Amino acid sequence: MALGLILVAFQTGIAKENSEVTVAAVAVTNGDLLNTLNEKFIIKKFRHVGTWLQEIQSKDKWVSNDTIRIPKRKGDNAPAVLINNNVYPIASSNREDETVVVSLNKYDTENREVTDDELYAVAYDKEGDVNLELKEELEEQTVNHALHSISPYENTSDTPVLETTGEDDGTGRKRMTKKDIITYKGKLDKLKVPKKGRILVLNSVHANDLLIEDSVFEKGYHNRTDGAISTNYYSFKVYEEEGYTPTYDSVTKQKLAFGSAEAGLNSSIVFHKKSTAKAKGTVKRYYSDAKTNPKYRKSEVGYRLWFGCFAIQDQGQGAIIDGAAV
Repeated sequence: MALGLILVAFQTGIAKENSEVTVAAVAVTNGDLLNTLNEKFIIKKFRHVGTWLQEIQSKDKWVSNDTIRIPKRKGDNAPAVLINNNVYPIASSNREDETVVVSLNKYDTENREVTDDELYAVAYDKEGDVNLELKEELEEQTVNHALHSISPYENTSDTPVLETTGEDDGTGRKRMTKKDIITYKGKLDKLKVPKKGRILVLNSVHANDLLIEDSVFEKGYHNRTDGAISTNYYSFKVYEEEGYTPTYDSVTKQKLAFGSAEAGLNSSIVFHKKSTAKAKGTVKRYYSDAKTNPKYRKSEVGYRLWFGCFAIQDQGQGAIIDGAAV
């Protein structure tokens, strides 16, 4: 396929969503160029718009070779603030920082197949739609895994995991109440977590509990903008996660592994914007053309993405999990 035809095919496929993609004038094969175009599309459009993850600071500049170097303050010797000082010279001290190096997570999609027979029979760009589907699945799974990554493993003084205290919903589970949110606010206040930047990601079950109980929450729910239910609900900016939130063991109250088949307790997750970071590494498209597959005459495509979302300090991270009514 000529270079011009590749560009036209790309522009009529997934690039409809990304008309700003530009490609450097480099000497590549046609297949390499198509892979490059699609990889640029994934990188440019990988934004998690409308989800809680858009709140987290992007630290792509910290990434090298698909690892992230996270700078952390060492110790807690904050500089003193002098009031009406008249003693000189003013003391000075050096601040030592340390760096934590963490590998980004590797996300591989399963491959999708498209046969030449299908392309002949359908009246739309199925290959372009397959690329969109793979991008959407990457976005969904990275959101889910990110929430699991920044949620606390168990209750600690710095990462409170509280239980709901409302009425029995008929299944032995205590409903979430606005009192639970206010109690959690108090925990963060004592930890001196700044009010600006507090995020609450509600499990849909807990969101339903609050809709029943709190008319203020209900009003915000009906008037949500950019995915957020409220920008200031007892100091929290609130999102609802309709798909996945981490689950906790009903006995130990510890977080279950990501993807665990074990039934666990629902959770809503709390974090602070400045205590978390996300970063995107490389993305690679794997593609085999039907032209090189004479036996089955079908194309295959899949993606690999390096991405990570991390809590860079404990304060501000936490959870509210289901309390037992019996």
